Amino acid sequence: MSVEKYQGIIPAFYACYDDDGNVSAERTKQLAKHLLDKGVKGLYVCGSSGECIYQSKEERKLTLESVMSVVKGKLTVIAHVACNNTADSRELAAHAESLGVDAIAAIPPIYFHLPEHAIAQYWNDISAAAPNTDFVIYNIPQLAGVALTIPLLKEMLKNPRVIGVKNSSMPVQDIQLFKDAAGPGHVVFNGPDEQLVSGLAIGADGGIGGTYAVMPELYLAIERLVKSGDMAKACEVQYAADRIIYALCACHGNMYAVAKQVIKLRTGIDCGSVRKPLAALVPEDMAQIEKCRAMIDEAVRKYA
Repeated sequence: MSVEKYQGIIPAFYACYDDDGNVSAERTKQLAKHLLDKGVKGLYVCGSSGECIYQSKEERKLTLESVMSVVKGKLTVIAHVACNNTADSRELAAHAESLGVDAIAAIPPIYFHLPEHAIAQYWNDISAAAPNTDFVIYNIPQLAGVALTIPLLKEMLKNPRVIGVKNSSMPVQDIQLFKDAAGPGHVVFNGPDEQLVSGLAIGADGGIGGTYAVMPELYLAIERLVKSGDMAKACEVQYAADRIIYALCACHGNMYAVAKQVIKLRTGIDCGSVRKPLAALVPEDMAQIEKCRAMIDEAVRKYA
């Protein structure tokens, strides 16, 4: 199987709402076009950054349809389709395949701690609903409450559609373990934005990240510098990105609300707010948001 289309910088796509809090097809298309123009490798749609667990199936379908109408054939698109039941997940998987996405992805079922054979069945049932589409395992144990193990990964690799792992666990070592277990022809994505340099250095094929969309220029610079062997400069850019991430997290509003407002200030694209129970911005956040914008603009001028 070809893995080249998965190697690179893939922003996790933000949910785009209108002023009434409904998913906006028009705003979704504007953000997709913006990221396409920035030169990223692909988009990861309807994942954590897309607030998927707070959206209906219909809203997630609308988001993916809107993205695909802009970027189909121009970017790699991975659609996260997991819901907290198999039937809805399979419906979204079939819908994603009908739109021609490159891959679907899924977290494990959350809340109930299921045995590994049940998790494998859940993922394989989802994959079976999109039998002609690659499948990416999404490992984010700090939120899902379930960690991908090597035995579970090896069980899933019996499914020929499994292309690899989006690894958002914090230990960089996990990337090495998953790469070694999966072998050639499979990919492992670095998930934690704060460790992209570390992830790429230990073997990650690319990155999927929740702050990539607000400052894609910096992550593209990191990838370019790592590829060229300039690790000292790559680390310098990583530290700058990390300082920005910490600043984005220093508001009353949820980080994604902050990131969307920064995008609005930088580009004019209005992605709306976030969906409750995620916290919206308050007026007192604006000074910090302006600081974040200035930090990003300065880093982009310096490194991009």
